[in-house]
Amino acid sequence: MIIGPYVNGAATLIGAIAGALLANKLPERLRNSLTPIFGVCSMVMSVVMIMKLSHLQVIVLSSIIGLIIGELIYLEKGIGIAANSARGVIDRILPAPKGEITQEQFLEKFVAITVLFCASGTGIFGAMQEGMTGDSSILVTKSILDLFTSMIFATALGYSVAVICIPQVLIQLALAFSAVLIVPLTTSTMQADFSAVGGLLMLATGFRIAGIKVFPVANLIPALVIAMPLSALWTRFIG
Repeated sequence: MIIGPYVNGAATLIGAIAGALLANKLPERLRNSLTPIFGVCSMVMSVVMIMKLSHLQVIVLSSIIGLIIGELIYLEKGIGIAANSARGVIDRILPAPKGEITQEQFLEKFVAITVLFCASGTGIFGAMQEGMTGDSSILVTKSILDLFTSMIFATALGYSVAVICIPQVLIQLALAFSAVLIVPLTTSTMQADFSAVGGLLMLATGFRIAGIKVFPVANLIPALVIAMPLSALWTRFIG
């Protein structure tokens, strides 16, 4: 029985609601201090994932091609439009935290945490592992981090953060149920390169959350899709 995606989604939902409720009670200095820490944690995890790479060329090509695809289809812009729509509906029902951030700041952080919650290597591998072995430990561990991450970001972004649990659960369920078909077709080299591309995505997300550099992280998501096929082709024809 698959339980990891539901646990992870519930943690994100609960954290977001709790954070929005506590928004006006937490000192602003605490919120300002914790946000960069989550960015640094994302960067630290990304380094571990990138170190698993087998072909550096595959990582570079996947990132470039993936970014081009993302830019051409306006992926980040689409996520931003969806986020604004969700925010508008939710803010009419539930009050936003005091000291409301600007629309630009909202979109910048919302897109970054959407990628962090829904497209992180930990979540992807955790869902696929549970689908293959029934072991939900990776997703349960991720749930603990997501609980506090969503809580902190909800203090600034409000109840809109809770909406992220919907695509998060759907993506993880799709990966878990399709893992039986996908994993047997992959090799350790393909998985390593895929992990490294995911790490690169998390690194860019960490920079964005920490406020160091705003990378178009959502537009990099297609790189995850082409990483393993490109790794297989590279290994077969180039070595």
